[in-house]
Amino acid sequence: MKYYLIAGEASGDLHASRLMRSLKGVDKTAEFRFFGGDQMAAEGGTLVKHYRELAYMGFIPVLLHLPTILRNMKRCKQDIISWQPDCLILIDYPGFNLDIAKYIKSRTKIPVYYYISPKIWAWKEYRIKNIKRDVDELFSILPFEVDFFEKKHHYPIHYVGNPTADEVREYLSSSPREEDGQVIALLAGSRKQEIKDNLPAMIEAVSPMMQDYKIVLAGAPGIEPDYYNQFIEGTGVEIVYNQTYPLLAKAHAALVTSGTATLETALFNVPQVVCYETPIPKIVAFFRKHIIHVKYISLVNLIADTEVVTELVADTFSVENIRRELEKILHGPAREKMLQGYAEVHRRLGEEKAPDNAAGIIFKLINNQ
Repeated sequence: MKYYLIAGEASGDLHASRLMRSLKGVDKTAEFRFFGGDQMAAEGGTLVKHYRELAYMGFIPVLLHLPTILRNMKRCKQDIISWQPDCLILIDYPGFNLDIAKYIKSRTKIPVYYYISPKIWAWKEYRIKNIKRDVDELFSILPFEVDFFEKKHHYPIHYVGNPTADEVREYLSSSPREEDGQVIALLAGSRKQEIKDNLPAMIEAVSPMMQDYKIVLAGAPGIEPDYYNQFIEGTGVEIVYNQTYPLLAKAHAALVTSGTATLETALFNVPQVVCYETPIPKIVAFFRKHIIHVKYISLVNLIADTEVVTELVADTFSVENIRRELEKILHGPAREKMLQGYAEVHRRLGEEKAPDNAAGIIFKLINNQ
């Protein structure tokens, strides 16, 4: 069967590639065509557009690149209709993907499946109308989303397990965690703006600890070394590329910008402080209290439904606060309490293999049409 997939950033490329591998396991005739990245390309099929040509984040960058974005959308819509796949699989990236879903659903009978559901529980909840109208089946990787979609919005979904948990378990099965007690990891985000906003404060916060700890920064894919050098040159901070898991496997503690990295850090049982600088912090703090519909920004706390890790966001983000919270988790009761909270996160995620589960359901759905 023919599968068309769309992933708009590095994490989507990884998760889509794992799903493609699982689809090949259940469907020996599987053919792929996709908007995605190098990891998807390594699984075979035809790469139509690389996600580097799609990934514009923030109001100003999107506005500046709007003609390119619109051209890519048009190309994608035409390509799907021309190829006539047995299904369209969307991976996260809702701004682009929900527009594609609307177009395909209104003009074709191609079933639309969404793997890694849009996080509308945090922002833009009104998109549930589009999802109900344009998405045939939704696949969730976060257990708390089941209640949100099914109980609150009466839209049945599939919780298939968490692929990040799969990947960490797979890594640890071959390379067990060996903490050396001397490494503090910095995970400062995957985009230049995040790195610019967060990394300088992280480095300043850990500077008094450099006599006792080695400070190691995880370089993000696609960010050139020169960009990092302007922040770390002369500071004593080391940087490693494509070694986030080996770094977490030996880290004693970490400073982490919110995102999947917070969950990865928890799954490696590394105590952490979540640090996320924002523009106009007092206004953002107001939005968090009155507009945004979730209590937490880190996946760790959202999954546990309680504050397992400290979140320093908006008006609480400062060098002094980062340093104080980091010192708490280097030793003592705060560290042990956080590790106990991580155990609950592990339990709630379960042991299911997300891409295998999703691939099996997708294959069965297509065959039953």
